[in-house]
Amino acid sequence: MTSTTRRTFLKTGLAAGVLASTGVVPLLAATRTATDTVVLGRSKVKVTRLAFGTGTNNGEVQAALGQQEFTRLVRYAYDHGIRFFETAEAYVTPGMLGLALKGLPRDSYQLMSKVSTFHEAADPQAKFDELRRTSQTEYFDIMLLHWQRTPDWPETTKRWQDAILEAQRRTIVRSHGASVHGLPALRQMPGTSWLEVGLIRINHNGARMDGPTSEDTNHPANVNEVVANIQKLKQERLGVIGMKLCGGGQFDRSHDDRLKAMKFAFRNAEVDCATIGFKNTQEIDEAIRNLNEALL
Repeated sequence: MTSTTRRTFLKTGLAAGVLASTGVVPLLAATRTATDTVVLGRSKVKVTRLAFGTGTNNGEVQAALGQQEFTRLVRYAYDHGIRFFETAEAYVTPGMLGLALKGLPRDSYQLMSKVSTFHEAADPQAKFDELRRTSQTEYFDIMLLHWQRTPDWPETTKRWQDAILEAQRRTIVRSHGASVHGLPALRQMPGTSWLEVGLIRINHNGARMDGPTSEDTNHPANVNEVVANIQKLKQERLGVIGMKLCGGGQFDRSHDDRLKAMKFAFRNAEVDCATIGFKNTQEIDEAIRNLNEALL
């Protein structure tokens, strides 16, 4: 029996048919890869499918590398085709990432950050300017409301939503969205028209994924509901970015789980891209291989 998959058969069958009739292999038959660029839904922002995350344990893992080694790692990712980088105000890494990217053409990569919305007295525009100075960038390609965890977040964050829209008018932010923790917050994403991008935890085991509360624990019983909400967001043309594909480090010793998680995120949940917190070049190489396999 042949080991050819249905997906491979359809691709090769289509290519063969067009080749026979026209002599030209269609672009549709081209292999998708981890370093392809994709459009994040209605945000219109183009990013590589694989993003370099800098928030493992709030960035402590990346910061422990020291600036020189961290810069080498970021440049290695960049040279190997990863052109999407993410950080957050709450991490210890924004300044480090800014230094690591310094000197690279700003239009050659995309930068995502997240703003904490608990600043009651803060001037949002001053906060965005502070984040730009720290990250040494003129603008952010994506700005997210960070760590939304209550069912009323679409209402309680309106001040920050409006502020991000104003930042877009100032051209210091190109698109916007939110990251959520817990099903009560995730359930509010579909139907929230302000959103353009969603950052959502996803893996096949439910490791450090969304559950009945915002607790950062394992919830295998709720994986299907998370996937269902992602599919709703996709129907609403939101860009969906997967996170916690390695279970917050729980899959460090299992290549099988890391590959299964990548396949699940892109084949079952159908995220647009995924962010992974890297700490060495071997992890970058493996993630690229795993995503390339997941896209076959």
